[in-house]
Amino acid sequence: MIRSMTGYARVEQQGPWGRLSWELRSVNHRYLDLQIKVPDEFRVLEAELRALAGGKIGRGKVEAGLRFNRDSAVTVAPQPDRVRLGELRDALNVLAEELGPIGQPEPMRVLAWPGVIRQDGGEVAPPLAEATALFLRALTDFSDTRGREGERTAEFLRERIETLAALVERVRVRAPQVRDAWLERLRSRVADLGVEVDPARLAQEVALAAQRADVDEEMARLGSHLTEVRDTLVRDEAIGRRLDFLMQELNREANTLSSKSQDAEMTRCAVEMKVIIEQMREQVQNIE
Repeated sequence: MIRSMTGYARVEQQGPWGRLSWELRSVNHRYLDLQIKVPDEFRVLEAELRALAGGKIGRGKVEAGLRFNRDSAVTVAPQPDRVRLGELRDALNVLAEELGPIGQPEPMRVLAWPGVIRQDGGEVAPPLAEATALFLRALTDFSDTRGREGERTAEFLRERIETLAALVERVRVRAPQVRDAWLERLRSRVADLGVEVDPARLAQEVALAAQRADVDEEMARLGSHLTEVRDTLVRDEAIGRRLDFLMQELNREANTLSSKSQDAEMTRCAVEMKVIIEQMREQVQNIE
């Protein structure tokens, strides 16, 4: 499947530990530039996440961000730390022995004493495992988005290929007519001048002029490159760089055709070819 380098995906998951959400977005880039931003407690996953992303994404500048919200976690009633309470009781007993009866401590002050209430942050393993699973879901959605965009781009390219092929055929038919018309004008001019011309020299000049104006090779190469573009579009792999190279080759042949043209119609065809090839090149820049 052809994939665009532009994509977006967002997924989230609610659990007893809180809410996780991944957001992935990308733009075109020469290579794979992956930036992963996660909270500190999830940094242990970064190597695994990079490996997972590398298996799904070939090229593009990709930003992947994870958000973790504990505020939505299932609340648990506060639990006193019995060991800490025992230590506090022992300290109060020592004071009573030294200073005499001190009365019963107020419960709320005891609860406010540092360490008496356990500050559980919750287990780390469940949200870590869920973050990895959720990342895989995000990658799947992300890949599907890029695939849909890539197919739209491929359809655009196929339409332009057929337009180019029609222009190539038009030039192929036109070129012999232009050559024959030029030869006829040359013979007519020589006849009008009424001068003696060495037939061998005239034949040589005609051959040289015809060679300079001959575009058969350019037409053949244009046709071959268009066939290669069609074949490349059905490959199930990253094809962006190959298509970019083919666009350069198509443009080179169109430029050569333009420089050789001695006919207004062929020149118009060459200019139209270059416009279409440039449109294709712009789209190819975004293919993985």
